[in-house]
Amino acid sequence: MLIVITGPTASGKTARAVALARATGGEIISADSRQLYRGMDLGTGKDLDEYGEVPHHLIDICPAGYKYNLFEYLRDFETVLADVRSRGRQPIVCGGTGMYVESVLKGIQLPPVPENPELRKALHGRPLEELAALLATMKTLRNNSDIDTPARAIRAIEIATYYHEHPHLKALTEPHPLTDAVVVGVMIDRATRRQRISQRLDARLEAGMVDEVRRLLEGGIAPDDLIYYGLEYKFITRHVIGELTYQEMHDQLEIAIHQFAKRQMTWFRGMERRGTPIHWLPWDMPERDFTQAVLELAKD
Repeated sequence: MLIVITGPTASGKTARAVALARATGGEIISADSRQLYRGMDLGTGKDLDEYGEVPHHLIDICPAGYKYNLFEYLRDFETVLADVRSRGRQPIVCGGTGMYVESVLKGIQLPPVPENPELRKALHGRPLEELAALLATMKTLRNNSDIDTPARAIRAIEIATYYHEHPHLKALTEPHPLTDAVVVGVMIDRATRRQRISQRLDARLEAGMVDEVRRLLEGGIAPDDLIYYGLEYKFITRHVIGELTYQEMHDQLEIAIHQFAKRQMTWFRGMERRGTPIHWLPWDMPERDFTQAVLELAKD
């Protein structure tokens, strides 16, 4: 049985997953699209001290500045999952990146797609709006991750074209939902979530989040590469390079995180509509009761 602990930012997912891992002798597999990167600690909320002796995977596996993608995540996830299970340990997925969580649960595979130099040359220089419109004729766009930059849009078109030309591979990308998984969401009311987000932001800024971004920039990572990661890295980078005052950075970032948490909840509701049941448990449920409730769900 695969156990998934998910929910919006600041809901306390990690602590719940760690308690569950301790109770089951389990290991945690991260489903967070930014905790993959080394040196990006405060900004991604790794809170590595929370894990203690509990083994965790898919954290700190890439250098900052790299652009990890869903294909790589699914590939690496399958490798880690097989390893955890081969040792008789309970795999516990923990994270709030809905696209990662849903793709794992749907059993989606993404065969490797080679570069198409001729197609790239033909699309080079076209405006993002035109590339997005072209991609929309080839696949359903459920979010903006494929069209946030021209380079990503061209790569998405390249992939869609390859699958069209190789229909036997396209079948692998269709959902084959897992039958041995239980998904638990940490439910937190909007007012409390907003309060916790604001408190956590201030705490991380006091802990040196601006200095973390400054070190990454001084280490040779281009500002645009950090801005690419969004949220903390977007707004703090803009502050460090002089585009925003500290107060402007703080206020805009706070708003952006609140909006991000709302989008996460929208994704989770979409997952439910698309056929993935999520068992929601209160964020302030006593630890022992939460763990017991998850174990009962896993028995069914």
